[in-house]
Amino acid sequence: MKLLHTAGTVGLAGAVACYLVLLQGAPEPTAIEAYAAVREGIARICRWLLLPSMLAVLTSGLLAMAIHRPFLDKRWAWLKAALGIVVFKATLGVQAPAERGEALSLQALAGEVDAAALPTMIRDEAGTLWVLLALSLANIVLGIWRPRLRRRRAGAASDPRARGSEPRGSDSGARTAVLGDSAGARDAA
Repeated sequence: MKLLHTAGTVGLAGAVACYLVLLQGAPEPTAIEAYAAVREGIARICRWLLLPSMLAVLTSGLLAMAIHRPFLDKRWAWLKAALGIVVFKATLGVQAPAERGEALSLQALAGEVDAAALPTMIRDEAGTLWVLLALSLANIVLGIWRPRLRRRRAGAASDPRARGSEPRGSDSGARTAVLGDSAGARDAA
């Protein structure tokens, strides 16, 4: 399960990185044949790598929680699952513009759409990709770091026993007797 989750994470991050590189290196839409080829490549990366990788990560993560019961008690695992749902939504938010960009560039190649209008029709792709990459990185950090996201009990800050320490000067007689403090032992008796 962990191998599938890790492989899916690598595939997801790699697909987003490829998408960003192709998007930044894409020719101007006026060179419509080259632009259409790049948009087709982006759509294929999304179709064959990004979406399947995200599904593998989400499915294997949720299955790992179901199989390994201690994960159900860990808040970091639930936070990671919630972020996984957001990654799913962001991935779909990346997939749609990739498909739309491919369709529009093919229409422009056929002369049905003005190629100069393509950049205004496809907006904010890079921003969504960076958000998706940041969310994926946050999930990776949570999976490695596994913080103890504990809830504080009411009054825990004011109760010294809740912090695991005793107030100064209030050593119990049993503790001082073990340490050999004769005055503490006399007080305890």
